[in-house]
Amino acid sequence: MSLTSLAFAAFALGVLGAARVSGRRLRWVVLLAASYAFYAAWGPILPAILAAVTLASYGAARVLDRESGPSPRRRVAMWAGVSSAVGALLVLKYGGLLATMAEGAAAALAGRDAHTTFSPFVHVGVSYWALQAISYVVDVSLGVVPAERHLGRYALYLAFFPKLVQGPIERAGRFLPQVEEPGPLRAADLLAALPLVVWGAFQKLVVADRLAPFVDSVFGDPDRYGGLSVLVATYLFAGQLYFDFAGYTCIAIGAGRALGIRLSPNFDAPYAAASVSEFWRRWHMSFSSWILDYVFRPVQLGLRRWRTLGTSVALLVTFGFSGLWHGATWGFVAWGLLHGVYLSASVLLAGPRRRVRDALGIAGSRLYRPLRVLLTFHLVCLAWVFFRAPTLGEALALLARATTGLPASLVALARGGARHVICLDQEPDRLFLALALVGAAAVLPRLLPELRPAAGGGAEPTATGRAAWGRAVAYSVLLYLVAFLGGSTQAFIYARF
Repeated sequence: MSLTSLAFAAFALGVLGAARVSGRRLRWVVLLAASYAFYAAWGPILPAILAAVTLASYGAARVLDRESGPSPRRRVAMWAGVSSAVGALLVLKYGGLLATMAEGAAAALAGRDAHTTFSPFVHVGVSYWALQAISYVVDVSLGVVPAERHLGRYALYLAFFPKLVQGPIERAGRFLPQVEEPGPLRAADLLAALPLVVWGAFQKLVVADRLAPFVDSVFGDPDRYGGLSVLVATYLFAGQLYFDFAGYTCIAIGAGRALGIRLSPNFDAPYAAASVSEFWRRWHMSFSSWILDYVFRPVQLGLRRWRTLGTSVALLVTFGFSGLWHGATWGFVAWGLLHGVYLSASVLLAGPRRRVRDALGIAGSRLYRPLRVLLTFHLVCLAWVFFRAPTLGEALALLARATTGLPASLVALARGGARHVICLDQEPDRLFLALALVGAAAVLPRLLPELRPAAGGGAEPTATGRAAWGRAVAYSVLLYLVAFLGGSTQAFIYARF
């Protein structure tokens, strides 16, 4: 049940009505039942595994909360709680790969060919709620948050349906207090939610899905295209991925807000970042903060004797994990490690970079930040090739074509081949419309701050007079575009992670 489908809209409205009727004390019951029903629609085995991990992590946290001081029971409880989530992640997401590898090893030992190929299990959502369960158990063990005594409320923390499939990855300290002391379901919250839902649908259905055919044409059949076409497709993929994922996040935050739950922001204009580290503070923010707290800092602490070199190694480990979290392919590993290299190089070369900058006197230049933003964007786009290409080999071939094949594609463009080279064999008006929509999507959040959850958006519009009419016109246009240009059935990209 996609968040952009009419079925989800009807489902969410039904849940909202039931939550209003139930009252504050029983609202968690309605939301939990709805969340498990929503998850069952993705795969009948998924709710059972989620329930098992919920019980294991809940029980582990209760033991951790009761036991004071270091003890064997605390260690066993913590590792049992964490292992339940890690085990679910490994079985559901990587079980097919692990089974295939085991079959291959057994066949090699037996001196025969491996014939079995295991299909991957349905793993929708597991990457997100598993990380929440891990962070909860670790936070309870460190005393960051107390163990939640109410099993139903804790179950809702892991299962809340707007964030279940693609996040945001919530922390218990932010989410649980909202469930423990729920406020009234106000009309003002619904008014604040509707613009975010419409905006999210616009980003996904109108912008991201309109870019998808251009991207798919090159990455699906790269041998047909030259260097300039690869560059165009890569830039368009950067836009497609952002608007696809940010669109989901806006719908999730809006749906949560309507139900009285404020979810964490996940994006804050990431392509305006002036460094790769700033990019990660703006991109998939809930995941970035998770790997910072639960992967980078523990590894960095273990390597503290190595000082700067230890920090660099910790960054490589952290972003190698990030790549594997997205999928067990060499392309994702290369994507993650490339970001680790960017950040490690930034740490190791901080002193020389500062000396060169001071010697040239460019720090105060008005062009300094724009040039850094441009460089950062291209470094991120370079890594996106490994993220999008089906295999590592194809990613390397595309990058080679983007360089060595650039002169030939420029010649083809000069000879009137714009439809093939620039429009990627699509109609030119389709590309012009897609780029115009990207421009509109980039400008609108500046004009309508409530569309920017990371900057305190989600607040109900309070403008009056002409400003209120302007907002009404803007949202009417967005609804019109969603209705008449948003007919695509492209799945959300991050739903498969």
